[in-house]
Amino acid sequence: MHGVNESLAFVPVRIAILTVSDTRTLETDTSGETLKNRLEAAGHVLADRKLLRDDADAIRAQVRAWIDDPSVDVVITTGGTGLTGRDVTVEAVRPLFEKEIEGFSVIFHQASYRTVGLSTLQSRACAGLARGTFIFLLPGSTGAVKDAWDEIIRYELDARYRPCNLVELMPRLMEK
Repeated sequence: MHGVNESLAFVPVRIAILTVSDTRTLETDTSGETLKNRLEAAGHVLADRKLLRDDADAIRAQVRAWIDDPSVDVVITTGGTGLTGRDVTVEAVRPLFEKEIEGFSVIFHQASYRTVGLSTLQSRACAGLARGTFIFLLPGSTGAVKDAWDEIIRYELDARYRPCNLVELMPRLMEK
């Protein structure tokens, strides 16, 4: 049976949030704020939070800096996963992945389909692993962020979730 085993110890992880938007500011960034509130309510630590314009070089540089930072375990981006010309988060970050977590996209689209129906096909949400850091690329809508966190990420970042979770893999991610 899957679920959270409350008899196990919770292990907080350090999460950096990057919002990618040409129109939002930190004050109007409801998606980033939603992520921040949810991760802190779950008991995790906000390692850093930034907002950048839709610029592939700047996005890649920021994510790479967090990958290189030992105080960041997880990076979550919001925005730039759509189909328009300005949506460049996937192109900026996917080349950094050493391993892609294909199942995340599949499960995200299932969760999103229950909320927005076929419109979920317009998202290129994905996840991967780079030098021991988990990276999740989410759409910019607050609803999509809620779907991703509430249905998937909060469980996979909870060491008590069974039968398995991403946190228990962290000590072994850099094995050779």
